[in-house]
Amino acid sequence: MRTGDIKTPALIADLKILEANISTMASKRPGKSLRPHVKAFKSTELAKKLVKAGHDTFCCATIRELEGMAEAGIGTDLLLANETLDTTRLNKLLLEDNCRVTVAVDSIETIEVAAAAGVKEVLIDVNVGLQRCGCSPDDADFLADKAKKSGLEVRGVMGYEGHLMHDPDTRRRAKKTQESMEILISAHEAVGGDIISGGGTGTWDCNQVVTELQAGSYVLMDGDYSKLDLPFKEGLLLLTTVISTSMTDYAVLDGGLKALSVDSGNPKLFGQGEVMFCSDEHTTVTNASWSVGQRAGLRPSHIDPTIAKHESIYLVDEIEEGLDSEVIDILSIDLRGW
Repeated sequence: MRTGDIKTPALIADLKILEANISTMASKRPGKSLRPHVKAFKSTELAKKLVKAGHDTFCCATIRELEGMAEAGIGTDLLLANETLDTTRLNKLLLEDNCRVTVAVDSIETIEVAAAAGVKEVLIDVNVGLQRCGCSPDDADFLADKAKKSGLEVRGVMGYEGHLMHDPDTRRRAKKTQESMEILISAHEAVGGDIISGGGTGTWDCNQVVTELQAGSYVLMDGDYSKLDLPFKEGLLLLTTVISTSMTDYAVLDGGLKALSVDSGNPKLFGQGEVMFCSDEHTTVTNASWSVGQRAGLRPSHIDPTIAKHESIYLVDEIEEGLDSEVIDILSIDLRGW
């Protein structure tokens, strides 16, 4: 099969770029110093490529991701980096052989749920500036004590500086990251444990505090991240087909909002042309020559929610200008859902 035979819209990925990105990250964050976040790519087959690169601990955003990783035999050290109130599925998951799950907690309620579900280990989730989950730094010690009295082992702390990930100013990003991490360091001193977990692709080089980096997007890269001075390249493309042209210099592609996410901005065309706008099933493009039936590629600005819209990724050795490469593998996106 070649990409020209694929029904569109569909995701294709460049194996050379994928392998180069994995290698670059592994050289700086080897082994357990990286806890890859599977929410970015939602594929156990891709996760196994990271295992081959030396990473055998993983970060998950949903219980479904935990379940899928355990079913695939990659559950020896999983972190649910989200609070949960689902005791039933957690308990069932923990009955699996060779499945170790640590859960993030930030309140008495989530600690009680973890203990009731049979969870043995937790991280205290600390708010370091992102207005999302995480306890006040002043409450970290109290919650750690509560967790220990509930029979839980506190492995350490977690804090995510997600509000800083896309700052294009390298110096400012590094400075603000350090300020956020000083909050986490203070909480860790009170809580104890071996782990300081956090960070991501955008702070992969400037976050020197975390003992494990929760990066995931780097494997195929976001278009938004590509604006930063990072060594990772974009390797994911939404393959589409031109289904309509206009005499006023625009064309319509058969992939739109239901095939990719625009929360971080419109996609960019692979090659010549510009994106005008995206609608439900279509993307309208301009400033190039188009013909009905022609293939066109769109670089998504945010790969995580884009990948979650698809069942598979067609892997090619290299994405070529003509968009007609040989398909060498099909990666199942088997960690979708909740």
